[in-house]
Amino acid sequence: MLPKRMVEKPWGKDVLPAPFTAPEGQRIGEIWFEPPPEMPDILVKYIFTSEKLSVQVHPSDAQARELGESDRGKEECWLVLDAEPGATLGIGFKAPIDAKRMREAALDGTIEDLMEWHPVQRGDCFYIPAGTVHAIGAGITLVEIQQNSDITYRLYDYGRPRELHLDKGVAVAEGDVTAGIRRKVELDKPPADCVVSGRFFTVDLVGEEGEAHGPVLVLPLAGNLEFGEVEVEPGDCAWLAEGQAITAGSDGAALCIMNALMPV
Repeated sequence: MLPKRMVEKPWGKDVLPAPFTAPEGQRIGEIWFEPPPEMPDILVKYIFTSEKLSVQVHPSDAQARELGESDRGKEECWLVLDAEPGATLGIGFKAPIDAKRMREAALDGTIEDLMEWHPVQRGDCFYIPAGTVHAIGAGITLVEIQQNSDITYRLYDYGRPRELHLDKGVAVAEGDVTAGIRRKVELDKPPADCVVSGRFFTVDLVGEEGEAHGPVLVLPLAGNLEFGEVEVEPGDCAWLAEGQAITAGSDGAALCIMNALMPV
């Protein structure tokens, strides 16, 4: 089982969905599963929002090197587990925008109006390439799978007293119309299905009849899963080093995440 840690955020929640419980007096925005040494390049987390997250962007690996960063770039995907009525995700722009206009909009707050906001429901999945300006709206619970990188360039943060990174953010941001890659995933009675096949990681959904082979990270969404003598419950994440079948009950569902750059 991977160690997990709760991360406080100003936009987090003090009441979390089951099976999680927020410590008293804390607003938890994220739950991270520490990557195992055998698969250090991929980070899996839950995100819970009561307010909008900052408008932000991440560099590619090449851009991170060019900007002198010590960390890699970041591509990520989101799988929505729950969304309040009217909840949205901001991804890309409604119309092309150049760097000068993007910077001005970030400074005066109109960048939010220029973005494309997608109404979302349970099962919506988006792949967010590096360079895509994005923001997660309020009232959403989702799983985020990403390159394990700590680089985030905030362009706009609704007046919260946090540092912005306009020079680097505008330098790496794509101003073209882009909405990432969107698809709908059946989470309640899932067949085995490929959720994401990206450059840095792949994500498969395993249902009752499915199986996955390592090396993978396994994240149960419903029901307990077993492989060998290990049982994994929703709210946990496990590392599966050897190729093994995963056994799920009739209500079982899990994400199996593989590093696309790792030899199998």
